[in-house]
Amino acid sequence: MADEVKQRTVVEIPQTIAVGELAERLSLSPVELLKALIANGIMASITESIDYETAAIVAEDLGYELLLEGALEQEAAVAAELAEHEALAAAEEAEPEEPGIAWYLVDEDESKLEARPPVVTMMGHVDHGKTSLLDAIRETKVTASESGGITQHTGAYTVKRDNGTVTFIDTPGHEAFTAMRARGAQATDIAILVVAADDGVMPTTREAIDHIRAAGVQMVVALNKIDLPDSNTDRVLNQLSELGVMPEEWGGDTFVVRTSAESGQGLDELLDAILLTAEEHKPLGNPKRLARGTILEGKIDTARGVMATILVQSGTLNRGDMIVVGGQYSKVRAMFDHTGAQVQTAPPSTPVEVMGLSDVPEAGLRFVAVKKLRDAKRLASDNEDRVRRANVEEEIAPLTLEELFARAQAGEVKSLNLIVKTDVQGTLQPVVESLEGLSLVDVRVEILRAAAGDISESDIDLAAASDAVVIGFRTSPDPPARRMATAKQVEVREYDVIYKLAEDVQDIVEGMITPEYEDKVIGRAEVRATFQIKGAGRIAGCHVIEGVIKRNAAARVVRDGEVIHRSSIDSLKRFKDDAREVREGFECGVSVDGFRKIVQGDIIEATVRERVR
Repeated sequence: MADEVKQRTVVEIPQTIAVGELAERLSLSPVELLKALIANGIMASITESIDYETAAIVAEDLGYELLLEGALEQEAAVAAELAEHEALAAAEEAEPEEPGIAWYLVDEDESKLEARPPVVTMMGHVDHGKTSLLDAIRETKVTASESGGITQHTGAYTVKRDNGTVTFIDTPGHEAFTAMRARGAQATDIAILVVAADDGVMPTTREAIDHIRAAGVQMVVALNKIDLPDSNTDRVLNQLSELGVMPEEWGGDTFVVRTSAESGQGLDELLDAILLTAEEHKPLGNPKRLARGTILEGKIDTARGVMATILVQSGTLNRGDMIVVGGQYSKVRAMFDHTGAQVQTAPPSTPVEVMGLSDVPEAGLRFVAVKKLRDAKRLASDNEDRVRRANVEEEIAPLTLEELFARAQAGEVKSLNLIVKTDVQGTLQPVVESLEGLSLVDVRVEILRAAAGDISESDIDLAAASDAVVIGFRTSPDPPARRMATAKQVEVREYDVIYKLAEDVQDIVEGMITPEYEDKVIGRAEVRATFQIKGAGRIAGCHVIEGVIKRNAAARVVRDGEVIHRSSIDSLKRFKDDAREVREGFECGVSVDGFRKIVQGDIIEATVRERVR
């Protein structure tokens, strides 16, 4: 039947058609078609017309499938529209940190991807010069290349050089960086860790490193304020290496660039380091599709209404496109680049301000561009439904160790993310080492942050963005952190005994392992004779030589040392009575499901499937 369907030819016809014309479209002689009509009780001449339904019945007998004219084209249009909608929905629903794939590339054809400029943000301690470095780059590298200079601040801007282009995002530190990531936005390709040469690594610096690593983005270090008299670059390099950030000049893989925002020293070298990092870890996008990207910020302008600063990450945004952000949609009425000039298009890695949205969007939300109003309405409605479902799930399913254990057993996670805080520095190393020792081949214990002190709001922020559990050893959250943990439903576990902590984490790790099973033989029976019993089929008269034979157990038949059949024990009898099991040394009658060629001397092995620990 399947072959018949494959060979059937599809032909389109109008609602009514003359018999002669139908024969021509089917490449049949009129006589053949007339015979088929007569066989179906239809008397018609070559010039007479028949309706579509009659023609379809006769054509089916002849191996043809008829469709009304235009049906194929309409079917293709519906399929294309459905595929486009499903692709948009998949992009919106895709996990933000699917391994190795950014959300905006989940359904892309790899052959269409092209390298795009890297998107960069700066992080580090509050007084180490992040803003000064950004201002220095903007004033010397952007203003100099743009006629008229900067007329407005969009929160992002582009630096063009002979060897490439870099897009900078001006964010207020790692809290905003993590908050955006928690909403599913991975807007940054490279993070610049700014460390002051006179001050060295501070607690906030360590936190920034944790956030960068948890986000999985590349890192470049800007060793700033090197022109100050008390700067000590060697001390800072030592501190960084102790945190696992190994400078390239020491044989590591992290660029460390010496800079001064005051004098402008090292700015060119910093841009070169960014472009070299991007060359090695190419950010990708498809400029020939509809745009996708992230909202960087939103505001209300008294003259122009709602303005949103957006970053196009894949595709090209055109003026006039429909843009969908969460549950709202609108036409892009105008776009402005970082100089305030109007632009018509925005390719990948381009930050622009757009006019047209009805409400101020939240930073970190994704946007998707579509061409048709009906697609925008449908996608916005789907987004609202998805948010409602997520809110319900969030209320009833906070992230706990128990939930992680359940997700692990379902095979959904392969690493356990932890944030570890201890009462004093002296207990930190033993706790961390005991947890790291629980990693297995298939599952890793990932410690995103380990430090002494109270559990802080920054710890909760990082945990919320990374699906992590916070572990406190003889320490507790401070009041603001406890409130935040409750609001964000982050699990905080507190322990006083190290072995109890290790036991709980070990249970989770073992639950994450992909189960492996093996067949364990629980009994063997030798076939001494065979009988054909009416209504029961072929029965093997056996002697149990080892273990126990159980009814409905999995079974395999062994002949001359080789397994010749695998199924299950269909029936088990002791004399004339049904038996649940027969133990070693006793006789029994066994029927093996689906196997009737059993002979004297065969061995029937009863097995159970057990998980290998």
